[in-house]
Amino acid sequence: MEHNTPSAARMGELFALLSAACFATANVTINRGSTAGDADNGAFLSILLTAAVAVIAMLLSGSALSPKNLNAFGLAWFALGGVLTAFVGRIFLFASVQSLGAMRASTVKRLNPFFAVILGTLVLGESLGGWMIPGMALIFTSFVFLAADSWHRSAAIAVSGGSRAPAVSSRLLDLGLVYGPISAFAYALGYLARKQGLNLIPDPFLGTAVGALAGTGAYLLASIMIPAYRTAITNTLRRVNLWFYFTGLLASFGQLCYFVALSHSSVSRVALIASMEVFITIFLSVWIFRTRERLTANTLFAACLGVVGTGLILLQ
Repeated sequence: MEHNTPSAARMGELFALLSAACFATANVTINRGSTAGDADNGAFLSILLTAAVAVIAMLLSGSALSPKNLNAFGLAWFALGGVLTAFVGRIFLFASVQSLGAMRASTVKRLNPFFAVILGTLVLGESLGGWMIPGMALIFTSFVFLAADSWHRSAAIAVSGGSRAPAVSSRLLDLGLVYGPISAFAYALGYLARKQGLNLIPDPFLGTAVGALAGTGAYLLASIMIPAYRTAITNTLRRVNLWFYFTGLLASFGQLCYFVALSHSSVSRVALIASMEVFITIFLSVWIFRTRERLTANTLFAACLGVVGTGLILLQ
């Protein structure tokens, strides 16, 4: 249940900021641990660690839920949110970072509030007016701007030489611009499901655990049909990539903090603070980890457009 006291709101804002910092750092460690085209980008390990951390957090929290607070609908919402975020959203997010790099992928992720507003209008019957329309326009423009810049880059790569490597790099840039929006849409749906679950069962620790376990189960089921997922599971068991372990732990705490933030504050305020993730990612990539990415004026401009658009939406 959402709390409305000033202290609860500040608590929600703090956890939203912690979530943004965790996910931003995870973006960078994904990039450090994998290279474009790798069969395993650490997504399964991340989901597995999230499930482990969430279950431990639930046990340590000493949840005081009484049996009447537990109901099938609330658990179903948590499970659906987990499949959408911990499985679908995270799989495509990791693939987007692997293809585009941490900075550009986090900028594309700003489509999350764009999709959230559309879903709120279509599913919940929320009104679409005031600053929401120009805000959505700015977010969409930021994506189009980034996409146009990436297409120019991929065209330049394609004509830069006759080897297979330029063609592969060009294709991965284009795929990254597909993976990112799919991830953002899945996250938007998942956050909607999480909030519905929290309204029925006000326990963020239980919600995170149920969602993470559902996401892990979905990945294991998908691995029956998708060879690449089986490879990722095998790699997780056979080799140790410390960057992927850091990524998994960071994503785990980021998801847990987001859940706690949602239980103390509104979806809009949490989304606004979480949108700072893109700037934290840029700061970490350029000045702390000094990754192989280069910050361009176009990427920074697209990031600013997306965050301003999110701010306008939340003025509604």
